[in-house]
Amino acid sequence: MKEYWQKALSVDGYMDIAKERATNNPNKNDEKQEYYELGLQRMERTLKTFKMDEAQLEKLKTKNFGGKVLIISEPWCGDASATVPAVSKFFEQGGNEVRVFLRDSDTSLIDQFLVNGTQSIPIVLLLDEDYNVISNWGPRPKFGTELLKKFKENPETYPREEFYNDLQVYYAKNRGKDAIEEILDLL
Repeated sequence: MKEYWQKALSVDGYMDIAKERATNNPNKNDEKQEYYELGLQRMERTLKTFKMDEAQLEKLKTKNFGGKVLIISEPWCGDASATVPAVSKFFEQGGNEVRVFLRDSDTSLIDQFLVNGTQSIPIVLLLDEDYNVISNWGPRPKFGTELLKKFKENPETYPREEFYNDLQVYYAKNRGKDAIEEILDLL
């Protein structure tokens, strides 16, 4: 895990890659281009509107978590664009180092944390001081998972567009609070 940590980006480095891919992608035929642009808008909005929850910060202090937070992500991912900025800001403010590992740069890490057999992101890894995984969370808060389940069970009555819209409205209003709470409960 230490090697993955060392290969990971700072949160600022991750944001720099998101900006580059959204505005000046070296891959001119990137099929994810529109998602990079959307992801960057969402991440910037989350960073601008994120408000530290003092009760959650207190909860973090009571956990005596002195480890690190490694997030497996990609800037094109809708779930990640809503979650990564809030989670990283929260833990950095709490005194923990946070890094982001690009899933697509080396899939050997994400393959250790598959969700229902898929490489779903973001995955938040809580590491102790010796880089051992204490716990992991992801790819979305319970409410988002419930929306996904509703969509998969009956896409005729709950179409994809409605699901995506409901999920993004939830993320915009929640601002990472549920994700942070669920991650705190794992400590």
